[in-house]
Amino acid sequence: MKTRMEYTCPLELTHDVTKGKWKPIILWQLGKGRRSLSSLKKEILGITQKMLMEQLKELLEYGMVEKHTYAGYPLHVEYYLTKRGEHMLEAIAIMQEIGVEMMLEDNREEFLKEKGLI
Repeated sequence: MKTRMEYTCPLELTHDVTKGKWKPIILWQLGKGRRSLSSLKKEILGITQKMLMEQLKELLEYGMVEKHTYAGYPLHVEYYLTKRGEHMLEAIAIMQEIGVEMMLEDNREEFLKEKGLI
């Protein structure tokens, strides 16, 4: 990940932080609390471990996520949101609400019920 030095507006930087398929979903999952790598992998359908690690690395570099490594064997690492990540989660929550509205309009109520969203 390389941060650009020139932007048209601050929204471009925010977009760079969250762009891609997985970062908003990772932030959403971490909004539920601390998670290990394996826990995140189980909760995010379709993501590979390599992709998860790459996305977490970028989120760490942008200051959205932190990790805590516990001493001992086997190695145990948990990821969690920083204050900045929690703030970003507020925007992602609005995006989630819009997605729920659109799914309701599209008669996908059963899916939303299965996920506990309505």
